Amino acid sequence: MDPNEQSVEPETPAEQPTPPAPPAQTTPDAPDEETMAQIRQRRMAKLGVVPSSSVASPTLAKPETSSAATAAAAVTPSSPKATDQGRIEAEKGKRTQITISPAPGAPKSVAGTPPPQKHTPAKDEPIEDYTNRLLETVFRISADPSRTVGSIGHKLTFLPALSEDLANDGLPLKLSLDRVEEAIMEGATAFPRDKPLLDYLLPCWKRVTRALKVLRGPAPQKEEILKEAKRLCFSNCIFALTMPELFGREPNPHHDTLVPYVLRRVESEDGLCMDFFTEAMGRLDDDDSIVTLFTRAMVDISSKLSTLSMNDDYKPYVNALTTYSRFPPLLRALAGHSSFQMAQSAPGIEKNTLLGPFFRLSPLQPEVTTVFFAGPRTMEKGSVQTSQTALQMSLSAHQTDLRTIINAFIRASPEAKNRVLDWFAYIMNVNHKRRALQVDPREVSSDGFMMNVTVVLDFLCEPFMDNTFSKVGRIDVNYFRRSPRLDIKEETKLNADQSESDEFYATKIDGESNFITEVFFLTLAAHHYGSEAANSKMKNLEKDIKFYEKNLAMIEAERPKLANRPDQLRILEQTLQRHTAVLERAMALRFAIEGVLLDQKMQSRSLQFMRYVTVWLLRVASQTEYTPDKPLRLPLPASLPEAFSCLPEYALQDIVDNFKFVFRYIPQVIISAVGDEMVALCITFLESSEYIRNPYLKSSLVSLLFHGTWPAYHLSKGILGDLLTNTRFANDYLLHAIMKFYIECESTGASSQFYDKFNIRYEIFQIIKCIWVNDVYKNELVQSSKTNRSFFVRFVNMLMNDATYVLDEGLSKFPKIHDMQMKLKDRTLSQQDREKIEEELRTAEGQATSFMQLVNETVGMMKLFTTTLSEAFTMPEIVHRLAGMLDYNLEILTGPKSKSLKVENADKYYFNPRTLLPEIVDIYLNLGSSSAFIEAVAADGRSYKPSTMASAGQILRGKQMKELPELLAWDALCKKFEAAKEIIDQADIDFDDAPPEFEDPIMGMLMTDPVILPSKHVVDRSTIVQHLLSDPKDPYTRQPMTIDDVVPDTALRSQIEAWKLERTAQLKAKVAGDAMDTTE
Repeated sequence: MDPNEQSVEPETPAEQPTPPAPPAQTTPDAPDEETMAQIRQRRMAKLGVVPSSSVASPTLAKPETSSAATAAAAVTPSSPKATDQGRIEAEKGKRTQITISPAPGAPKSVAGTPPPQKHTPAKDEPIEDYTNRLLETVFRISADPSRTVGSIGHKLTFLPALSEDLANDGLPLKLSLDRVEEAIMEGATAFPRDKPLLDYLLPCWKRVTRALKVLRGPAPQKEEILKEAKRLCFSNCIFALTMPELFGREPNPHHDTLVPYVLRRVESEDGLCMDFFTEAMGRLDDDDSIVTLFTRAMVDISSKLSTLSMNDDYKPYVNALTTYSRFPPLLRALAGHSSFQMAQSAPGIEKNTLLGPFFRLSPLQPEVTTVFFAGPRTMEKGSVQTSQTALQMSLSAHQTDLRTIINAFIRASPEAKNRVLDWFAYIMNVNHKRRALQVDPREVSSDGFMMNVTVVLDFLCEPFMDNTFSKVGRIDVNYFRRSPRLDIKEETKLNADQSESDEFYATKIDGESNFITEVFFLTLAAHHYGSEAANSKMKNLEKDIKFYEKNLAMIEAERPKLANRPDQLRILEQTLQRHTAVLERAMALRFAIEGVLLDQKMQSRSLQFMRYVTVWLLRVASQTEYTPDKPLRLPLPASLPEAFSCLPEYALQDIVDNFKFVFRYIPQVIISAVGDEMVALCITFLESSEYIRNPYLKSSLVSLLFHGTWPAYHLSKGILGDLLTNTRFANDYLLHAIMKFYIECESTGASSQFYDKFNIRYEIFQIIKCIWVNDVYKNELVQSSKTNRSFFVRFVNMLMNDATYVLDEGLSKFPKIHDMQMKLKDRTLSQQDREKIEEELRTAEGQATSFMQLVNETVGMMKLFTTTLSEAFTMPEIVHRLAGMLDYNLEILTGPKSKSLKVENADKYYFNPRTLLPEIVDIYLNLGSSSAFIEAVAADGRSYKPSTMASAGQILRGKQMKELPELLAWDALCKKFEAAKEIIDQADIDFDDAPPEFEDPIMGMLMTDPVILPSKHVVDRSTIVQHLLSDPKDPYTRQPMTIDDVVPDTALRSQIEAWKLERTAQLKAKVAGDAMDTTE
């Protein structure tokens, strides 16, 4: 190897352009002889030195063992104050000698500094000359006072003590391998005390490493010399950090550390290169201080990083741990360190555990959000999106580094893997409060930290999440019964109360959970406490921002009033600045969270995981080996599996919330991510709704299907539209499932259940309209009306109840709106009264808008159903209520009250009489072929009027709302109503004076079929039938009951019939008598 071929290295440790002064004046004092001997003993013990005999040969004696090699490096005192005899005795037997004869014609010492020139050695350069030149180049030192510049122009540090020893021994003033240890020590001792010693030794290491790499051809002697120099150089690097007193230095925590070198890039000249790491790993078994050095360095790096944010220069810290991740022994040591996992509060994990500061880095850190979104109040939408894209790129790169680091820890050893899993589990267990209604940020980990944890766990799941779900069977449902890492004791369960779940989980199962199971449940919890909690926070921030903006507007409104009060105006300005700062921080954080959650790659991984959770839940619930390519039969088994019932509710909630978010904000991601399993999940738990206890969670399944029908890109029926319309599973079970839940949502148990049901039913209507193009569903509805009559009657009754209520509520708001609009036109109205009326108007308009949307959907659904199966809507249990509802609303739309419905800009309330009236008429026409319906309309004494029917026809003609054939059909139907009315009037007999015990106590009419309820009260059968359609409970005791629970009161019925016969006979006799008197 030719050292002259190397480039000039960094500045030498010390310059000596002239022959040195006496050693005692130029070399710092080294420890006294006794101290030096102690240090040598410690050092030799650490190296495991065993003395070996000298080899009197110019060829280097190759050590038989590493200990023998180390013996060749036994040290001698570098201080000239030690006596020659003491130095000789100290060195005797402690180093391998290499006898080197002076080369012929060796140059004499010349005063002054020779001009630098490149030295080109001869091919037959003696090994001793090569050794001297190599060691000078590597260590930048010289034993010859005349050589202050190396062969390639680098400055050399003269070693007076070594030079004196060589002179006393009668040896040439050249560096040799048997004296290199003391040379290194003397050179290092001369290095400036205000600089870390590694600043000198690390470049030496890099030079000798490069020299060894470029060594040409077979040169065993040179290779041995280089390897020994490399070994000694590395050893001294470690000693410089662990025993600085060996070099005459006091311990200095700022110098005796690897931290600054690890933080520099491995490619940099002053940073730890990969070769240094590799060498260190090879020495671990021989020197246990090495792993301690590296571990302590990373602990310090982590501590420093805990004070930084993404606004700072954080990348070197992450790169340092990424470099560590290439060396399993270092990771094993880090995982075993006490700081890896310590008992900390939720916020403390981020700063006080080893990995915490790395996961804490995020664009969601408050000080970072205001940089990405400076001046958020004035940012345009395009600027916000650009900043969010930049945010996503920064975060994605950081999360990729975190993934690399965690993967390396997991692969380092089983112990390291378990420590990592323990750390993740601890994070989940102390962050339950992140899902509280009111979250105190001082008690939980930050959103950025939790999002990073969630994403990294998603990464860990990728290897087992294949599209065929081949490994889903390895997820063990008994995880929570095998001493789990996660604590779900306080979590709400899918269908079990606290005592039931405690009893179930009290029975433990032997064995350990596999890695897939561990990561699966950790990731599921991470989504609950991480990404979904961040989503909730974003929604809350939207509300907070509106509140802050309202407050700012109120403060601004006070400014004119204080124009002449400078003191109060100054206070107002200060208040305004504080409120503005709070608003801008909230807006910046809201934009940042949105940017994080809208990352398409992140959401794609998340959805893939949720697909796995979906399939796994269906397998557990159905107790089958379900996958999307296998059939699933409904309903589910009547007996609920305890393992399913006792699962945390968030197992299903996470799926629903994640998919709903993506449907709403980034549907392009879900096009390739959704499969049949999503439709199967919703239909299954709507059909077998008893498997889920939380009514809100069940209604969320409807919302998920509804969101899937929103038009998206080229999909006019949405992402799920085709699956809902055409797949076999949906064709078999969807319609019945949503009709069933349409009935169930009448009573959800929530305080807002009355209004919740209308939102749920609105979504159900949209799903039905989406799938109605497939005749399979029409035929299924017809079949249901025949084979499951009671179920169908309850469904239609609910439909009519809704139509009656929403029509009445919606249309009743318009007279009020009309009156308030007229009042606001009065210019004499005071400001206070005007503001009060405007507030009332906004409330009424909001209510009218909501109700009219429901009106349009409900009437549209009735038209849809009556077109398909008119016979089912004319059943005795239904027909009279249906006729009464239609007559009442037709009268409102076409009778005298219709004038009060006129309001300004009616379209903004979704009120369009030109659409609503024809649809109601269509329902009449759809049912017009039924004599039962015609009789029911005619018998409606409250709302049916021939004049109303005629008025409706005139409006239809005048406004051209119907074609001629439909108008003619309407006229014919109206005549049928009139004819039926005449017949009813002729047969009508007055029973108004019936005894009270013969009248229905609820409806006040004469009973025809009295029955005894379980509560022993007597009502007419028709009354209780109508009641049970809406509410399956005894109207007096509120206990559950069915129509089969009533007992006919035959005795009372006989009495009523006898009374009616008697009353009829009396009336007939009276009529006959009156006729005779008239004749006379």
